[in-house]
Amino acid sequence: MSKSNSFFSKKLISWYLTHKRDLPWRRTQLPYHVWLSEIILQQTRVDQGLPYYKAFVSKYPLIIDLADATEEEVLKLWQGLGYYSRARNLYSTAKFIANELNGEFPSSYQDLIKLKGVGDYTASAIASICFNEASAVVDGNVYRVLSRYYGIETPINSSQGIKEFKKMAQTLIDKNNPGDHNQAIMEFGALQCKPKRPNCSTCPLSINCLALKDKMIDRLPFKSKKQKKKKINLHYLVFKKDKNFLLRQRRGLGVWEGLYDFAALEINDQLTQQEIIEHSKKTFGFTIREILAPNTTFKHILSHIEYSASFWEIEVEDAISAGTNFSWIEKSIEKMIEDAEKMGANAIVNVRLTTSMVMQGCSEILAYGTAVTVE
Repeated sequence: MSKSNSFFSKKLISWYLTHKRDLPWRRTQLPYHVWLSEIILQQTRVDQGLPYYKAFVSKYPLIIDLADATEEEVLKLWQGLGYYSRARNLYSTAKFIANELNGEFPSSYQDLIKLKGVGDYTASAIASICFNEASAVVDGNVYRVLSRYYGIETPINSSQGIKEFKKMAQTLIDKNNPGDHNQAIMEFGALQCKPKRPNCSTCPLSINCLALKDKMIDRLPFKSKKQKKKKINLHYLVFKKDKNFLLRQRRGLGVWEGLYDFAALEINDQLTQQEIIEHSKKTFGFTIREILAPNTTFKHILSHIEYSASFWEIEVEDAISAGTNFSWIEKSIEKMIEDAEKMGANAIVNVRLTTSMVMQGCSEILAYGTAVTVE
């Protein structure tokens, strides 16, 4: 490591040991706990993910405990955190490690990255923190710190940028203390070298920071112009019968797999009320009692897709079956009763329906109650 690189790493680690947040996964080098924290914190703030980490460690203290659970139980504990594919990958990987690797975590970057749901960043974090392997992490915080300190204008969302920053991070890592180095640069980006209003006046690296010298703090890191988003128009058909709603369980791959939503038509053109009625009769065989056209459109914007959703409220005469992946909301009541019976209860009081946010603008409908035994 060159003298300048050594200065960078020593300053970072010194800052980290003084300013780091006291987080439970930093008090251990157990790979299960570190892996669990990294999966939970993907696209999630620390304050939001912390209660989930504690809940998982409490209910599943060992990876074999997580592997012995059902996927439904894991998804239930994950409920509200969003991006449910993470929970499914978490469960799948736990079963693989428990059953195929005798409960032993892979101990190298090359083996860790083969696990389902584990990418370059997560593999590097576990390898360095738990097994002292000098494998550098690169995430949004690292991009920001390195691009500002070295004045790098290569777009971080380009293939060239991804390779360049990974190579630089690998060159800078303290090979004698890779775990602290990786956690230091991530924490430094989160608390000191923040996206907006970084604390440059108290920064231990400011003396050599090229972005500060050249007044480029607000410009770095640089991203190339994003590709045009794909636009999808969804017309949701909210079928109602008395107080029941018709829901479908999503099949196939995707972040919403296994979750429930309303029947939907993906059509770019505007639909008339008559077209909705005809579709309802043709596809579901429903006799329409009343239909209420949408009065607003909701937007949900992802990195590459922009969804526009409108909701048609349709009152039907008969609550007939609408297919194997469709069910009326009373199913959630049945599930609540089933859970209560498993606990030995013979009655449920304080029954209520609620929603749990899956992603911004997307919720699942749940039934809750208090299971009791009546003599």
